[in-house]
Amino acid sequence: MNGPSPSPPQPAEVSARAARLASVPSFQRVDSFIRRYLNRGEDQDAACDFTFGNPHQMPPDRYVATLQDALVPRNDQWFAYQTNGGPAREAAALSLRRLLEVPFEAGDIYLTTGGFAAIALALKAVADPGDEVIYSLPPWFLYEPLILEAGLVPVKVQVNTATFDLDLDAIDAAITDRTRVVIVNSPNNPTGRIYPPDLLRRLAGLLEAASARTGRRIYLISDEAYNRIVFDGQRFHSPVEFYPYTLLAYSYGKTHLSPGQRVGYLALPPGMPNRDGMAPAISGLQVAMGWIYPNALLQHALPDLEQFSIDVKQLERRRDRLVEALGAMGYGMRPPEGTFYLFVSTPGPDDEAFTESLARRNVFVFPGTLFETPGFFRISLTANEDMIERSLPAFEAAIKESRSQP
Repeated sequence: MNGPSPSPPQPAEVSARAARLASVPSFQRVDSFIRRYLNRGEDQDAACDFTFGNPHQMPPDRYVATLQDALVPRNDQWFAYQTNGGPAREAAALSLRRLLEVPFEAGDIYLTTGGFAAIALALKAVADPGDEVIYSLPPWFLYEPLILEAGLVPVKVQVNTATFDLDLDAIDAAITDRTRVVIVNSPNNPTGRIYPPDLLRRLAGLLEAASARTGRRIYLISDEAYNRIVFDGQRFHSPVEFYPYTLLAYSYGKTHLSPGQRVGYLALPPGMPNRDGMAPAISGLQVAMGWIYPNALLQHALPDLEQFSIDVKQLERRRDRLVEALGAMGYGMRPPEGTFYLFVSTPGPDDEAFTESLARRNVFVFPGTLFETPGFFRISLTANEDMIERSLPAFEAAIKESRSQP
């Protein structure tokens, strides 16, 4: 007589894709940080929070007034379904023309729910599952989850940690016949580096030669969330000025320090060959990815939002204060040329232990390990002036403690 029949296999609780995304170290580290430090209750007001690029002061009156005005309906379709709204696209294109001196038109703009969605849209528009995506370390820590969710393969190369410039030789060596995308982020999070025109021109030549060598076009995704947050009167240069196969991703959440208001866009440069063929594919993806158009209120507000930004000079003053004070204590850093951030060398190799020592003093920063570049930590300049001044004794005590250890 045969024994009992074996039990049928139990279905997995989640898909393999979801499990893989949940296991990405950057996801796990951010989640751990939120659980340990951001839910501190009564200690919250005493903390010096230099972690996420969140606001730590009330929003400007002009920003609030713009949203309030956009909330007032002009017609019965004011809150109907919105796709790529004409006035919003025209305002975005005009702004890009002024910033980059590239003749963008309204039809080149595809509105999205922030920069996240713009990057995800770009990846899915040009790459198929199994294709490779190259990006440089230290990165924005959510590139890898976006790449994996699209079924693509992340390929990582290190920047030059002395200059924070792209290592073009490393990028070239990483290109294979499966390479479809290279991601560039300038001004860069977390380093604050703005890549100069000569470097971008050489990158364009490299990608053109590699596309010819592999027989397959390599696209460049330019993550420009901070292209309006530039210090010292510099002029920002975009890869779209040098490489026509560039997809530009932008987010207004940085420009207005309002990351919870999800609005951005993907832009195709006017010189991109065969870009007309991309239009129906991108529009289809905007729907199929979950209606990733910004909500009606933000689309109505966008033309006015293009007229102003947060106080970049205030950020610049915060940068200068911290660079001067931390430099005098012995911290090593390259002053950022843009963004919200300082990327500072730790006094010892264990950046996680050092950031823990700061946390014990109620100063919270992100370790470089979160950006896959140990030996550094990131400070967000969106912390207010009071936090900055209160943090300085803790930074000094932490570096002295580190140096006293064997």
